[in-house]
Amino acid sequence: MSSSEKDVRLSVGDAELTVNPANGCRISSLRIGGTELLRQGERYGCFPMVPWCGRTENGRFHNGDVSHRLPLNSPPHAIHGTGRDTAWRTARVGERQAAFYYDLADPWPYPGRVTQTFELSEDSLTLAFGIETYGDSFPAQAGWHPWFLRDLGCGKNVKIAFDAAWQEERGENHLPTGRRVPPLPGPWDDCFGMPDGVDVTLTWPQQLELTVKSRAEWVVIYDEQAEAVCVEPQSGPPNGLNTAPRYVTPIEPLEIATTWSWRRL
Repeated sequence: MSSSEKDVRLSVGDAELTVNPANGCRISSLRIGGTELLRQGERYGCFPMVPWCGRTENGRFHNGDVSHRLPLNSPPHAIHGTGRDTAWRTARVGERQAAFYYDLADPWPYPGRVTQTFELSEDSLTLAFGIETYGDSFPAQAGWHPWFLRDLGCGKNVKIAFDAAWQEERGENHLPTGRRVPPLPGPWDDCFGMPDGVDVTLTWPQQLELTVKSRAEWVVIYDEQAEAVCVEPQSGPPNGLNTAPRYVTPIEPLEIATTWSWRRL
């Protein structure tokens, strides 16, 4: 695994996708009709959150009676997993599809493999994760953290629409308290529950409508920055390694997918 892995570009119709496997297998660019949808610069594109999403409290989680400590990359917590800081290998590239993987390693305490796939069409992009274990079962999470541009260049800000069943009450430590409350108005840096599946619509007036859907039941909405907004489908809530663990077992990998579909307005 090395930084020599080249960017992978997929193009269908007027949709263009660029993936950077050497830098966390993030989407570095998604252009529709020549218009960039994702923020560029230091915090850019869309990165994978794996093998956990959001903050893990004090960098600690348990697997049964075994306690583990993760690096505190957002003190006092560990945030967004290790996948975004890893060089991934390119498994295959086709005209409309690409697949990448990396092997879990220190500081994650369990051996396994993460695979991420991309499938592009003229009006949609489907992303998928698979997490497998090479040995013992372990709790894990997976999701995506896109930075959608607030303004696509026409001076009109994006509008976010969704209908959540609940909002995770956020404590002063930025973690869910365990209480579920009715969804509150933004701005948000919050996790919402959608038991029928994630369904969030982004509308750039008179330009584009993009819908983020997933069979996952959790989404974090973050719109506290001036330049970009985030819609993050994920397999569990922040700190879910501790509060809502989903186990990867030798016979059952963790699998999650999301589809972004768009139409011109």
